[in-house]
Amino acid sequence: MAQQRYTGKVALVTGAASGIGRAVAIRLAAEGAHVLAHDVNAAGLEDTAAAVTGAGGRIELRAGDVADPAECAASVAACVATFGRLDVLGNVAGIARGEHVTDVTVEGYRRMMGINVDGPFFFAQAAIPHLLESSGNIVNIASNAGLMGQAYTVVYCMTKGAVVQLTRALALELIKTPIRVNAIAPAGTNTTLVQTYAMPADVDFELMGRYTGFRGMNSADDVANVFAFLASDEASSMHGAIVSADRGVTAG
Repeated sequence: MAQQRYTGKVALVTGAASGIGRAVAIRLAAEGAHVLAHDVNAAGLEDTAAAVTGAGGRIELRAGDVADPAECAASVAACVATFGRLDVLGNVAGIARGEHVTDVTVEGYRRMMGINVDGPFFFAQAAIPHLLESSGNIVNIASNAGLMGQAYTVVYCMTKGAVVQLTRALALELIKTPIRVNAIAPAGTNTTLVQTYAMPADVDFELMGRYTGFRGMNSADDVANVFAFLASDEASSMHGAIVSADRGVTAG
C-alpha cells in the first residue's frame, strides 16, 4: 500500500494528460492528495482521471494552454475554489523538438518558450499567495538539457536552463517564507514526448553521444517517485535544489 504523505493536501499538476505529469497526478492521488490535473489535451486528461478515480482518488480536470498567462491564473483560482487550498504546484508541462538551430522558426521558438518557460513562471506567480497560506511548495520539471549543452536542441536547452534559474531565483526570493521551491532534472524518459521525438535526418551522432547515457531511460514512474518525495514533508530541508534524476548523464 502506498504511503499517505498527501492526505488532506491539494496538488495542481500541469501536463497531466500523459507522461510524467500523468504519473505524478496518479502517484500523489494514490498518497491521498486531491489533484487538479491540467493539460491542453482534454481526452488525455480523461484517461488520467479514470486511472485516479479507479484507485479511489479525487481528481478534477481543466483543459487549457499553459502558455497563456491568463489561463495559468484562472487554473490556480479554479483549484483553490474547488478544493479550498493549494499545497503543491507541479510545473510538468513541456515540449521538445530536435532541429538544426538554423531551421528554428519564430513560431516554433515562441511556442516552446511559451510552454516551457512562461507556463512555469505564471503558474508560480499565481500560486505563491496560496502556497504561503499552506506552507506549500513548487516542484518544476527541468532537464539534464538545462544543465549541459546539447546539439540540435538549442531552444529546448535554453528553456530548461530558464527553469533551473527560475527555481533558484524563486528559492532565494522566498527563502524567508515557508514555501519550498525545487526542481527535478530528468534525462531521457520513456513517454509519448520521447516516443514521438524526431531529429534531423543528417544528425552527427558523435555530437549526441555524451548525453545519451549508459543506463537507458527513466520511466515516468521513476520521475514521479522523486517528485512524490521532493514535494513531501520528508524533503523539508530541500529548497532551491536541482535534483538530477538522469541515470548518471551529468555526473561527469
